[in-house]
Amino acid sequence: MTVLVTGATGKVGSRLVKDLVRRGIQVRPLVRDRRRATPLRGEGIELAEGDLLDAGSLAAAVSGVDAVVHCAAFFRGATAGQVHSVNDLGTQHLAAVARAAGVRRFIFTSTGLVYGPTGGRPASEDDSCAPVAAYPVSKLAAERFLLGLSDLDVRVLRLAFVYGDGDAHIAEVVPLMNRWSPRQCMSMVHHADVAQAVALALDASQPGYRVYNVVDEEASAIAELFASVGAPPPDGSDAGQGAALDTTLDGRRIREDLGFRPRFPRFADAVSAGGL
Repeated sequence: MTVLVTGATGKVGSRLVKDLVRRGIQVRPLVRDRRRATPLRGEGIELAEGDLLDAGSLAAAVSGVDAVVHCAAFFRGATAGQVHSVNDLGTQHLAAVARAAGVRRFIFTSTGLVYGPTGGRPASEDDSCAPVAAYPVSKLAAERFLLGLSDLDVRVLRLAFVYGDGDAHIAEVVPLMNRWSPRQCMSMVHHADVAQAVALALDASQPGYRVYNVVDEEASAIAELFASVGAPPPDGSDAGQGAALDTTLDGRRIREDLGFRPRFPRFADAVSAGGL
């Protein structure tokens, strides 16, 4: 199998590329600048240049691939217009060239934030979505576009908060969350388990046009995340800010459909195993 991976120099994509290669998959990372992709070079990796905002630049990248795993996205630090252009319109460009090239499967990494705040109740894939920020709004728009295509086998993976494997994600969000309630919990998923979910979605012949929450087995208190990077717990002075992003996920569907079993069922398991 040959798989095109977008966002291959990002947090999720860079780790995913290496994991897929270890599984014996020929990986073609899509990069805008080959100079940034030096860490990706190696056996089983064939770099392709292209830009999601330029559909014409993507045709050669998708030629001859069996599947696309689309991880590229604008998130923090981008304007609402940039987020929409890359995450929604860029996805449409990629899907169009993938269909024209006869690509068999398209896996889209989305976000659990598409559900909006759930108030501590785990959201399932059949629940309605009410995202409150530009990033999940753009992801949900891209999801709906992809799932409306009749001739591309689409699988959507809604990721919880991704961490581990040397990723500084937890430390980066401490300043953004230090006024939230220390008792608020977050759904989490380790990079190793994101890769497991992608591999399962690549291998499974059925069902297609399916949405999966990708999440470990137990939401973690924010204070626990802070402690893992040596930060004091959040002070709770603006718990309402956190409540707007209080989204937890139900992960039963991917377990039942695809046999997903997290390598790190709880955040504490990753901490004790040195998996951060």
